[in-house]
Amino acid sequence: MKEDFLNTKLNERKEQNAFRYLRLPEGKVDFCSNDYLGLSRYLSDHSKWPDKYKQGSTGSRLLAGNYPLIEETEKLIAAFHQSDAALIFNSGYDANIGLLSSVPQRGDTIIYDYLSHASIRDGIRLSFAQAFSFLHNDLDDLEKKLQHVGQATNTGSGNIFIVTESVFSMDGDEAPLKKITALCEKYNADLIIDEAHATGVVGGQGEGLVQHLQLQTKVFARVHTFGKALGCHGAAVLGSETLKNYLINFARSFIYTTSLPEISVAAIKKSYELFPQMNEERNHLNQLIQQFQESNLRFRIYKSNTPIQIVEVPGNDEVKAVAELLQQNNLDVRPILYPTVPKRSERLRIVLHAFNTIEEVNKLCTLLV
Repeated sequence: MKEDFLNTKLNERKEQNAFRYLRLPEGKVDFCSNDYLGLSRYLSDHSKWPDKYKQGSTGSRLLAGNYPLIEETEKLIAAFHQSDAALIFNSGYDANIGLLSSVPQRGDTIIYDYLSHASIRDGIRLSFAQAFSFLHNDLDDLEKKLQHVGQATNTGSGNIFIVTESVFSMDGDEAPLKKITALCEKYNADLIIDEAHATGVVGGQGEGLVQHLQLQTKVFARVHTFGKALGCHGAAVLGSETLKNYLINFARSFIYTTSLPEISVAAIKKSYELFPQMNEERNHLNQLIQQFQESNLRFRIYKSNTPIQIVEVPGNDEVKAVAELLQQNNLDVRPILYPTVPKRSERLRIVLHAFNTIEEVNKLCTLLV
């Protein structure tokens, strides 16, 4: 089989200095993983667990892959997040794909934040609903889109879904959820929120931004993922029992995949038993965030109260050079290149963790000055 067409696209990436490749960890100071609380280090030691769990689930949840532990864990998650029900998916990507491709119907409208994650966009593409984006965190633009949809339908038929993240993975900022929920009420829209980067670190117990703002009764669906601060793998969609039953029947990424094995679900359950009590770790993490935000760097820092800190270094060549300098000084910081982000907004995505020290952050800031 000829592969010239593949090489053509790969060569375009190389010419843009945007070619991606896999690299192994090299024992450097971690400023790039999403392990905000360091829980993956604890969960990787299975000897601390009281029982042995199966490594395979042997089928989908609708066949042989359902078992008591996964249902117990869903009830634990729903109770913690003050939701009627929770349904576990194999990943955050699967959760967003399944939710957004199946719930909005033909004749419905989805209005989503322009900087929403790729999994949200891909789920929307698979839906039969019409979709529009609104400018990032721009409430005026969101309301214009809502007014446009209302005028276009003029019949009151069709549901409207607003989709956003609570904490944005590439900017580290938070969505203005109180004002967005007010617009949802004004225009009779349903709100879907991806809490991936808020879970574990936002709120007094890491419950996420929605609960922190006491908005859980105003949200149609929430997606909480476990591959960031919770240190394991998987995700859950939170909502009503009706929504859960609907997803079991219509979400293809749930129906047609082998379910998570017991060993993975045991890690999720253990994480939910641990992270709500990790107040000391969250306090230290907030101290590091403040330290970094107050540093006087020679590059633009995005305002962020989350572990995700963005240092803008325009140009693929330039940002890769700065990242290499940090790598040479034993700091694992990775560049985010165009076309992942818009041209001239290339950046270092620096992630702070509860296990990082003040001295390590000082070293990082010194090199960036």
